[in-house]
Amino acid sequence: MPRLSSATFPFVLSRTAALGVGLALLLVGCQGASTPSGAPSNTGTTTASPTTSSSVPAASATPGTPSVSAVYKPADAKGKAQNVPVPVMPELAKENSKAGLEAFIGYWFQSLSYSYETGDSRSASELASPTCALCQHLAKSVGANYTAGRWLVGGRFRTPVAEVSWETGSSSQQGRIQVIQDEIHYMDGNGTENRGLTAATNDAVAFFAEYRDGSWVVTDLGIIQ
Repeated sequence: MPRLSSATFPFVLSRTAALGVGLALLLVGCQGASTPSGAPSNTGTTTASPTTSSSVPAASATPGTPSVSAVYKPADAKGKAQNVPVPVMPELAKENSKAGLEAFIGYWFQSLSYSYETGDSRSASELASPTCALCQHLAKSVGANYTAGRWLVGGRFRTPVAEVSWETGSSSQQGRIQVIQDEIHYMDGNGTENRGLTAATNDAVAFFAEYRDGSWVVTDLGIIQ
């Protein structure tokens, strides 16, 4: 399972340093990982609360949306996460602007976190281009860790800092993100851990996106050395 981290690549996230095309980009291989979720402070994302209108029957609610009485319960050694709030893309994240991209980055990492908690990576995958090798690898690996009754504990993402290097007039943009990921435990269907845990990380990540047909798409992703 891949993770956006490596103990061999320390970094300093400087608010004044330019991102520039020359920054080294490392696509991480499969080393066992998961994805932390949380509301980024600088990305403007929102997350759906685990409620639906009491006037709407549960069967009519959006698939994956917790019912009005549902209570979120994170995964643990006894079982998978329950009633995980479904991330909702804020309107700002649909804009072709610096603020719009910052909001989109936060939303995308929340969607990635959701996939680690549920095994459902459709949203994060649909917003990523096939050219983003790490994006596709993460989605595939998440799915593999939710087969045969297996599940993940932890691995949620937080993105407290998102800095976009905006180029006026260009459809392709890039940003530098501080990505914090919780440690991950890999559980078998019988509740035992099937391998050693993956430690928590705090990394600087290069994020590349393109605005296509009215929406942002992740085109590349990697760790900044």
